[in-house]
Amino acid sequence: MRYVRIHKEGRLILATLALILLFLNLYIYTHFTFGFLPILNIIISALLLFFFAYFFRNPPRKVYIDDNSLVVAPADGTIVVVEPTDELEYFGDQRIQVSIFMSVFNVHANWYPIKGTVIKSLHHSGRHMAAFLPKSSHENERSTVVIESEGKTQILVRQIAGALARRIVTYAHAGKKCHLNEHLGFIKFGSRVDLFFPIGTEIFVEVGDSTTGNETIIARLNED
Repeated sequence: MRYVRIHKEGRLILATLALILLFLNLYIYTHFTFGFLPILNIIISALLLFFFAYFFRNPPRKVYIDDNSLVVAPADGTIVVVEPTDELEYFGDQRIQVSIFMSVFNVHANWYPIKGTVIKSLHHSGRHMAAFLPKSSHENERSTVVIESEGKTQILVRQIAGALARRIVTYAHAGKKCHLNEHLGFIKFGSRVDLFFPIGTEIFVEVGDSTTGNETIIARLNED
């Protein structure tokens, strides 16, 4: 039997919301036994529970790849940037930036895009501008994760909070051995994920393309 899996980051939120709505509905039902208010409240409560359950859904996804140079999309969403850019926080040189914008309707779990070792994991406080704006990459609240592939190529994954997102969860830590099919973290509500690749990386996506986290192949590292 199939059922909706709820991500662990949303279980407490969903349970708290359900409890609040339960008491609210009991209060309205006992104090307003007539009229449309009890029915309206039940409908609104059901819609709220459905939305939060939908937002925190955790679909089971498995990818099997025998080429460690291939990079898998770390998030659901839409490609909004594919261009050379200066990455000054860690590499200090020019990289190819690929950015995935996630709306509130996308799955918000983030996956490791390659198998390798986490070199760096750092959280930055910041603003909460709309995540699709270019400067949100270095001005918004964000987490930086640098991963070294088994072929010794380093890429940077940056989780960025948006106008609605108020919390970024990152499971990565320096020294961690990471794998495909494993969650890197979770961003609560609208947000974005940037990836920075070495110049010469073969990119398979274009602006406007849709991605499915832990499924869509977005790049091939040059590890010859």
